[in-house]
Amino acid sequence: MAKKSLFRRVALLVVVLIGVAGIAAVAILKGSCVSEPVELFIPSGTPYSTVLDSLESAGVKKMGLIKMVGQYKELEKNIKPGHYVIGKGANAMGIVALLKSGAQRPVKLVINNTRTLEQLASKLAGQIEADSASLYAHLTAPATAKKYGLTTEELIGIFVANTYEVWWTTTPEALTDRMNREWNNFWNESRTAMLQRTGLDKIDVVTLASIVYEETKNKGEMPKIAGVYMNRLRRGIPLQACPTAKYAVGDFSLRRILNKHIQFESPYNTYLNQGLPPGPICIPSIAAIDAVLNYTEHNYIFFCAKEDFSGTHNFATTNAEHSANARRYQEALNKRGIK
Repeated sequence: MAKKSLFRRVALLVVVLIGVAGIAAVAILKGSCVSEPVELFIPSGTPYSTVLDSLESAGVKKMGLIKMVGQYKELEKNIKPGHYVIGKGANAMGIVALLKSGAQRPVKLVINNTRTLEQLASKLAGQIEADSASLYAHLTAPATAKKYGLTTEELIGIFVANTYEVWWTTTPEALTDRMNREWNNFWNESRTAMLQRTGLDKIDVVTLASIVYEETKNKGEMPKIAGVYMNRLRRGIPLQACPTAKYAVGDFSLRRILNKHIQFESPYNTYLNQGLPPGPICIPSIAAIDAVLNYTEHNYIFFCAKEDFSGTHNFATTNAEHSANARRYQEALNKRGIK
């Protein structure tokens, strides 16, 4: 009887110890490894050791436990690249499960204030995994624009200025497909109906809007300036848009357009070429595109920046009026020493 009693006591003690150990193990595994949310970017092909180093550098605690759980769950063989946000209070099991699942968080992709495909590739590369070289190669490949019924010069026009949610790991090909869908959605029934009034096609509207946007950021004046260019297009008058001469030269820091600039040989220079340039000279704002669609009807065929540097313009119907306006502006530039 004494032996049986002793055996029962020992067995009970073992059960209790196992239970306590189990509770302790669960408590350890469920313990928080993150005191604040952690943002983590894992590029494709990143070595497992580098991922672990990145976690530690980001402030994740209990790395020994994470490594143990990761080994048990074979994380090294199954880790997915992407952009992850590890929530506050996440434990080792949760962190390993997140990286193994590939449940990444979308990133905000901002598209604006861009003039060339080279600039666009550089800006995109700063926001998604793909590097600028691969993005530029894709954007300038003739097959890319052809896929969407465009020329390479026109391709930048389907990138509507806005903020989008995309996967950080999105490929250049997937990105242009997405932008093409956004472009098609942008041209809703209302905007498409207004095309008939302009007599332009969609990409031409964006091309003209890019010139308007480079002329002014004043939303109130955009439809009026668009009206000047519409008058010129319809009357067969060269646009003579200073921003196109600046684009042709390739020096976007120019504050004053001189005769040598307007004589620069380029298909983009609307001082030397009739009609619109081959494609947009920037990614215009949505306001500028809508301004072209809603251009103001008037008789003006000239405009010039006001001499008070207010960002607004003087408009004219005759060359004599325009020359007087331009002279005052040139004198103001001279007084400020702007060359």
